[in-house]
Amino acid sequence: MENNKRPEKLSRFMDFRQVNKSDSYFLVLAPLIEALKSSISQYANGKVLDIGCGNKPYQELFAHCENYLGCDVVQSSENLVDIICDASSIPLADLSMDTVVSTQTIEHVADYRGMLGEAFRILKKGGIMILSGPMYWHIHEAPHDYYRFTKFGFQYILENAGFEIVEINPNGGKWALFGQMVIHTLPQEIVRRKWFRKWNNRFFHWLDKKYFDDVNTTNYVVVAKKC
Repeated sequence: MENNKRPEKLSRFMDFRQVNKSDSYFLVLAPLIEALKSSISQYANGKVLDIGCGNKPYQELFAHCENYLGCDVVQSSENLVDIICDASSIPLADLSMDTVVSTQTIEHVADYRGMLGEAFRILKKGGIMILSGPMYWHIHEAPHDYYRFTKFGFQYILENAGFEIVEINPNGGKWALFGQMVIHTLPQEIVRRKWFRKWNNRFFHWLDKKYFDDVNTTNYVVVAKKC
């Protein structure tokens, strides 16, 4: 989430409630959203910091928490960022947060160890980190697209930062990933047709439910605890 001359007012994902089966990214977003809903409802509490918050698409899921702040490297298109800073240098006091969340950001942070170190520093003892990031995705926000992680990679980097893993959840399996690759690979004159996206997403969503196998997944949501 380092600046490196990134443009201001970046357009960001807005509202998880608007995702439907005709969306180009349905096969990755639908399981990601369900995993985030579950993790946030079970584990998020108290004062929350969202690292890489963008336009705060998941803010309403934290309504049960005491307070919700978002930080990002630049202001978002809807002017919703509360603290503009690098992810590795967050101007908040030690032990000041109960929950840190970061969704689809870690792959864009060159110094991801610094980001995890900051999350650990500002969390109270027993505090929770909810982190999501891709294992498969095309290059995006170039050139600030640095990493992909397996579940073992997430476990390694979080434990090295001092966290204890609570759970690691894949977001969809190999059939959802295959269907998303179809969307990414076919020519735009086909993909931009709503009927095709809807048919593709329904078919591969059904296959993924019926023959679920997370040996190849698009994404993970990880819950970790500061002990």
